[in-house]
Amino acid sequence: MNETASTGSSPRRIRQNNIVAALQTIYSHRSMSRADLARKLGMNRSSSGEIVAELVEGGFVQESEASGKQRSDHARLGRPGIMLELVPDAAFFVGIEIGVEHISAAVIDLSAEVRVCRKMAFDTPASTVEQAVAEGVELIVGAMSKGMIRRCKGLGISAPAHVRPDGSVSLAPIIGWRDVSLKDIGRQVFPVDVPILVENDANAFAIGDSYRHGSTRVTLFLTMETGVGGGIMIDGKLFRGGHGLAGEIGHTLVPGSGGQKFEQLIGREVLIRQYEAATGRKSTDIQDFLADVRDRVPDAVNIAETWSKHLAYALLQACRLIDPDRIVLGGSVASLYPMVAARVAVHMSEGQNIPFPTPKIVVDDDAEFGSAFGAACMLHQRFLSLENEEFGSEDGSLPRLAAT
Repeated sequence: MNETASTGSSPRRIRQNNIVAALQTIYSHRSMSRADLARKLGMNRSSSGEIVAELVEGGFVQESEASGKQRSDHARLGRPGIMLELVPDAAFFVGIEIGVEHISAAVIDLSAEVRVCRKMAFDTPASTVEQAVAEGVELIVGAMSKGMIRRCKGLGISAPAHVRPDGSVSLAPIIGWRDVSLKDIGRQVFPVDVPILVENDANAFAIGDSYRHGSTRVTLFLTMETGVGGGIMIDGKLFRGGHGLAGEIGHTLVPGSGGQKFEQLIGREVLIRQYEAATGRKSTDIQDFLADVRDRVPDAVNIAETWSKHLAYALLQACRLIDPDRIVLGGSVASLYPMVAARVAVHMSEGQNIPFPTPKIVVDDDAEFGSAFGAACMLHQRFLSLENEEFGSEDGSLPRLAAT
């Protein structure tokens, strides 16, 4: 997120740019002095002070005493240790991920910290789109306070789908959706009128991880559930490709596999199916399988070894195309990777004649809620941008916080 915004021509536009730039800068630094803010914005103390006064009065920014090293630095410089920071409860953003067999949801505040998260089992292919969205909204709204709902500033929805630029789903083959407007459906069932954005689940996951950890030059993100989705971030920006389908490695046919795609080789369903066949057990889930791998049960270990070969092959193909610095794994299956990381590395090494650089491979900190978190982050990002209509109001006044 840029620390400054480009200026426009009208006084109202310039003021809007300055407000957005101030919020972006305080967010990116978490806490900073008035003098540091003025320097970052390239403004004099008086002009910067006017913007800060508006934001404080509007309830978006607050002053706090510096702590630790900040206090000693300011004391040494002879300045009072008063810092500016965002008011976390000033705004909330909801993210909902509609998966194949689950719905997850999260709420983040103005500091982009997770305040609420919920998950439930849900058979999406057997339900209508309207039912799925309504269940997701009910799941998270039921866990929010009235004040959080009133101060909600956006809803993000992610799904394993091909999403058009207007936010409509063109095709979601695994869950059976085609030509549906998630944005319109969300607007009908969400309790407050807020901006709504829709994104592919892997892309939302990529956005969320970058929000947490910043960005490297090129990062590949893979979400592994029933299907396998991919997202690509380049210099901190989501790369969509020519048709919005960049990173969709899960749909790639694998030579010599009998016509199977990557998602059929490294997705959750193949692991459960092989595990049940090997053990004779029924109605198992991914956690049962992971527990047996962790306990070195031979049948589970053999399945994990085969999975590691397929994952290594998939990553090698992606690496030769986009040469990532970093690969981030998410979804419920991602928990298997740390247990077989050494085997994946061996298979990747054996799979190439030339010793190309190997990217760092990590599992997302909160892999199962990554897409929901990212969907919420999309609205947080929009709020701290020139797209936020509230900061460009005709009367020139900042919005006031809703009552708690």
